[in-house]
Amino acid sequence: MKSYSEAAERNKRPILAVLQQVFADRSMVLEIGSGTGQHAAYFALDLSHLTWQPSEHPTNLAGLRERCNERLVPNLAEPIPLDVDDEPWPILTVDAAFTANTLHIISWPQVCRLFTKVGSLLPEGGAFCTYGPFNIDGEFTSKSNANFDAALRARDADSGIRDVRDLTAQAKIHKLFLQADHPLPANNRLLIWRKIVTL
Repeated sequence: MKSYSEAAERNKRPILAVLQQVFADRSMVLEIGSGTGQHAAYFALDLSHLTWQPSEHPTNLAGLRERCNERLVPNLAEPIPLDVDDEPWPILTVDAAFTANTLHIISWPQVCRLFTKVGSLLPEGGAFCTYGPFNIDGEFTSKSNANFDAALRARDADSGIRDVRDLTAQAKIHKLFLQADHPLPANNRLLIWRKIVTL
């Protein structure tokens, strides 16, 4: 049976409203950690001018493949296995990347590796969109996010809501610069990073 995310169903429309602008001139997007595949199927259907490449940790790939294959969206590629700790990553020709609700789940060293991998993968001008809850200048943006962070860390001390300031510093190492910060419903944000090699 396919897994289902109520959160993904609720947030897909406001996320898409931003992606329609950011990905208007993109040709292929790698989604990192596609989960249930609800985002992949929904976004690919609307963004029909590009190829949407879903990916997921190998242990969670079967459900993602089932959902993507049943949708029969022509520009939705066959999901691929992808682990942030993989060395090397698959060779892909993409000009954008997207990930939702992953940075607070993986450890900080894995967050750093993710930015390293994406920074290497994207060409000049490439876009990297990261969605989820984020702190601003060391502060939670809501009480609910503070409670969520406490629950995350109680379950796994290496997880937790990341601060935009820390992400910005890490991204800069890999020529990824914060271009836009879009506040979205439920105290989440969509951060848009651009690969800029020649400043």
